[in-house]
Amino acid sequence: MTDTNILVLVGSLRSGSKNRQLAEVATDVAAEGVTVSVFEGIADLPFYNEDIDVEGSVPAAAVDFRAAANAADAFLLITPEHNGTIPAVLKNAIDWASRPFGQGALTGKPLAAIGSAYGQFGGVWAQDEVRKSTGIAGANVLTDVTLSIPGSVVRFAEIHPKDDAEVVEQLTAVVAAVAAAVTAVEPTAAA
Repeated sequence: MTDTNILVLVGSLRSGSKNRQLAEVATDVAAEGVTVSVFEGIADLPFYNEDIDVEGSVPAAAVDFRAAANAADAFLLITPEHNGTIPAVLKNAIDWASRPFGQGALTGKPLAAIGSAYGQFGGVWAQDEVRKSTGIAGANVLTDVTLSIPGSVVRFAEIHPKDDAEVVEQLTAVVAAVAAAVTAVEPTAAA
């Protein structure tokens, strides 16, 4: 049996990002048989442009990203909230992963959107936008797998999320639910 591969995309480029720290925890809490990895190159993706998304012209960063996305069994998108919505860098990655339309790397794969934000609702608007965009792109959006951590700047001012037992427990449940969704959609062997 092969591992279930969950690819994490983080919607913040900031080195001290609380959402990046959540991604680090997610990689640590995966059960045996589940590999969780953070894709580090979304900042290198050029803005999606159909003129450059043609064979022979696709930028190397997009080729690498699509290869990682195609190899993934599922996705976990961890996002802050920028002006009440999804950060541009994450939306751009979704656009690259969604093409060609109907055949992109997201199509049919389980996907959950979680995150933290400074505000009192923990970035739920951005997470809703991620779910909307990725659902339109064809992902199997796990609407019942949620985690919104409000007041993250204060909550994690003196500790890393890995040292917050409640957050670790919640992230463990999120990763397990995403992995279980992969198993639930795998075709059964013919008798």
